[in-house]
Amino acid sequence: MKTIYCYYYPDMADFEITLLIHRLRCIGGRRIVTLAETMEPVTSQSGLRYLPDLTIAEANAHEAEALIIPGGPINNEQNAILPLIRHMLTQSKLVAAICFGPQFLARAGALEAIRYTTSCTPEHIAEMGIDDPFPRAGFVDRRVVEDGHVITAQGHALVDFAQAVCRRLGAVTAPQQEWELFGKVKAPETAP
Repeated sequence: MKTIYCYYYPDMADFEITLLIHRLRCIGGRRIVTLAETMEPVTSQSGLRYLPDLTIAEANAHEAEALIIPGGPINNEQNAILPLIRHMLTQSKLVAAICFGPQFLARAGALEAIRYTTSCTPEHIAEMGIDDPFPRAGFVDRRVVEDGHVITAQGHALVDFAQAVCRRLGAVTAPQQEWELFGKVKAPETAP
């Protein structure tokens, strides 16, 4: 069974990845392994507490097919996951992040030469009075952006994000099935 890593951190936006994780596990047959800096429970933005399976230090990029990173607060001091991100990408493994989650890819240097998206605007960073972790030259204002082994999404595009990751990992077997899995009755009609 293929393994997917999912990063847990304080105040993560758990709701942004719930559909994706559900589909990868139930439809895609993936084993979901959760990672955090410690084995202590992690409280999300929804107030739910999550128990990680492994610490980041125990993770082995060779064992995982992909790494999923939910959104959460910008914290330029939260860098324990960065070596794993670099290692996953060096091995051509998928790294997918949503909303403010691409901050970790930015600090890992993974966004320097690719196109990406995020919900975190320069104005938001200015309001926070912190250094902007994002290299803004590659920013694209789209719901989901796929470039190389990286998928990024804006927070409001959580269904599109789930579809893109599932499609990339082959967790959907046919276009019609993909739409049925995500609550649509049938695939949208294409223009002639």
